[in-house]
Amino acid sequence: MIVDDIQKELFALRDEKYASFQKNLIPTESQEATPAEQIIGVRTPALRDLAKRLGKQEDIGLFLDTLPHRYFDENQLHAFIISGMKDYDACMARLQAFLPYVDNWATCDQMSPKIFRKHKQELLGEIRKWIVSERTFTVRFAIGMLMEHFLGEDFDLQYPEMVAGVVSDQYYVNMMIAWYFATALAKQYDDILPFIEQRRLSPWTHNKTIQKAIESYRITDEQKAYLRTLKTGRTT
Repeated sequence: MIVDDIQKELFALRDEKYASFQKNLIPTESQEATPAEQIIGVRTPALRDLAKRLGKQEDIGLFLDTLPHRYFDENQLHAFIISGMKDYDACMARLQAFLPYVDNWATCDQMSPKIFRKHKQELLGEIRKWIVSERTFTVRFAIGMLMEHFLGEDFDLQYPEMVAGVVSDQYYVNMMIAWYFATALAKQYDDILPFIEQRRLSPWTHNKTIQKAIESYRITDEQKAYLRTLKTGRTT
């Protein structure tokens, strides 16, 4: 069975020291450490290479259909296979099936289908649905896609409005909101600054946005000095 064969390949690539390191680096949605028995310990370059090879197999759908996976590394492999798919409709179908099982920031953030660059309008329609999901990492993924694909020439104020409208008590959602607005400040400073000046974000996310923006080399010293004056003393 292909799932058993893939697990054997993953264990053959295992790095035990890396597995130990990953345990605390990849917490679950509740921010508890991922159980050690769920981490094989395969490094990302090896997973990407394996995904590239396995993605060409005719029976890879059997692995993609087997959800939930037992191991974190299988989820990573699944995400990389999806990211390499060249047919938009097939890629989106696989992504929609997989998103409910994404339970950590690494799998969420490292899943980025290249084909989306050629289908931005179709993607935008899905983002509008994902961003109002009740699932933490579905919302995080939606914001990540807005950050990756809609802060350049396709930028429109409606997109940061979508992100600012997300109200959540989930750390991994709020951290992504901060990451989005810090990146947006670097790319669309004049349009994004009012969101900060008007304190459109929750206090914690507002301050985290400023912190991340100040750490960015893409923000000028003058801009950083002004952003510091906008920090709020309230964080709850």
